[in-house]
Formats: sequence, C-alpha cells, structure tokens
Amino acid sequence: MSQAFAIPSAPVLQIEGGVATLTLNRPAQRNRLENGDLKTLLAHIDTVNQGADVRVLVLTANTTGQPRPVFCAGYDIGGFDEPGHGSTFFEEIPDALAAMRPVTICALNGSVYGGATDVVLACDLRIGLQGIEWRMPATALGLHYYPSGLRRYVNRFGLAGAKRAFLTARPFTDRQLDAMGLFEALEPADQWGSALQALVKDILALAPLALQETKKSLIEIEAGQADEARLREREQLTSQSEDFKEGRTAFAQRRSPVFVGR
Repeated sequence: MSQAFAIPSAPVLQIEGGVATLTLNRPAQRNRLENGDLKTLLAHIDTVNQGADVRVLVLTANTTGQPRPVFCAGYDIGGFDEPGHGSTFFEEIPDALAAMRPVTICALNGSVYGGATDVVLACDLRIGLQGIEWRMPATALGLHYYPSGLRRYVNRFGLAGAKRAFLTARPFTDRQLDAMGLFEALEPADQWGSALQALVKDILALAPLALQETKKSLIEIEAGQADEARLREREQLTSQSEDFKEGRTAFAQRRSPVFVGR
C-alpha cells in the first residue's frame, strides 16, 4: 500500500487511466464501516458517476498488518443508535453501488461479514482471494435484513444459497462461494493481483458506449423494469455508432479496435 493508506481513514478514492479505485482503509478495525464511512462512500460514488472518463470502479480494502486478511467486518452496529442511520441508511450504499454507471469490480482481498457482503454482491464482478470466509449474521443478531439486500442474495446465490446464508448464519468457504458462481476468478495471494489487472484490462478494451448501455439494460432486466422499446433504442444507438463501425473494421483487419465511446 502507498503512503495514502499509512494513516487509517474513511474510504480513499483514487482515479487513474479510466479506473477508479475505492479502498476501505481501517485495517486495524478490520475495515468496519462507520456512519461517516458510509457518507464518504456515497460521496465517492457520486464523484465517480460524474467522471465520464471513468469506465471501471475497483472496490478493495487495505488489509495491511492483519493476521488474517479481512476485507470488511461489516457495519458498526453502534451506528444503529444514531438518528437517521441504521439498516435503512446502510442500504443506500449497495443500492448506489449497484446502480453505478461504470462497470464495478469487487477486489475481495479478505474475508467479509454482515452488511459488507451485500456491498460485495452489489458489484458487477468479483475477484476472490483463496482462503477467505463469508458470513451473514443478521438473524443471529435478531435482525430481518432490508429488502434490496435480500433480493440481491436471492439473485446472486439462488434461493437455496440465500436460505443457507440467512436461516443458518453459518459461514461460507471460498470454495462454496466459487461453486455458486460468485467469482470471475478465485486466486491465491501471489496470483490475485495479476488476475484483477487482467480483468480490468479486458473491460477497458471493450466499446465504452455499448458497455454502458448494455449495463443499464441488464440492471433493468434484473429489477423487472425492462422496457422493450428502450432496449431496442439502445440496440439501435450502438448499431449506428462509430464504435460498432470500428469494431467491425478491426475484426476484418485482424487488429485490436480503437474505440472512442460514440
């Protein structure tokens, strides 16, 4: 980690080369999320959405000095006692992350617990670190989880996996998560970083306009809000774009395309 992470802080946003990296930065507290951290995350998400040149967001954590890496220990339950906060406020974070304009990758470099598991699920793609643990303890704490989080669990884990998560509160191993198709890749520590870089590189090579419009459509389809006419409009938009012309030309010439995003 760079000097930017030498002192524990609210989540840190860095933007370079079309990639925004958002890092949880309280390793000594196992990157537990406090209400102030949630407000910072919302502000960073808004900043990234407004940056038209940002095409990929990577969400990760500083695990320096931890005996066993923990991406996030979840929401600080003491925050429930603060007026206007609690699970309803926490829900805004994964909901905002799920609706982001760029493609989002969770670089899951440690175990994850509680509400932070929904933050991971809200990302489009995930790179996992071998040996991590995943646990949703809501019912063990006496809590019925918020609606959008339950929907994400059912959508990503299937009903059987979601029932196991919430109705037993037992942890999942990395292999169990991988078997459910959660990860784009599940890698050992010495290969995890290169797998993440390869995924980011592949996404950056795609046509920006088609990528952005396709993500919008997939989100709407998942939410049951898809409109056939709107999907057709996006299809027509991209079929008439300079990028599609360049993509076909590059394919015919057996070279890599140079997309411009229009």
